[in-house]
Amino acid sequence: MTRLLLGNIEPGTSDDEIRELLQKYGFPAFDEIEHTPGAGSRPAVVLTFHGADPAALAKVQQRFHNLHWKNRKLTAQVLRDSFA
Repeated sequence: MTRLLLGNIEPGTSDDEIRELLQKYGFPAFDEIEHTPGAGSRPAVVLTFHGADPAALAKVQQRFHNLHWKNRKLTAQVLRDSFA
């Protein structure tokens, strides 16, 4: 399982809009999406990809980080799970 944090999305952006954008830039289809409103000024989503290779996802993420979309500069970060 690999997760991607996609930040600073436009409030009200639909799951389908996010899916279409990611597919346009070569991301595999995500399996789960969790919206995190934060303080309201920089909402984000956490996308979960089951079976996706973290290294391959990180390569695609580099092209996507700082992309301007819907009048916002997006952030994208592959999240690493830590095991204690």
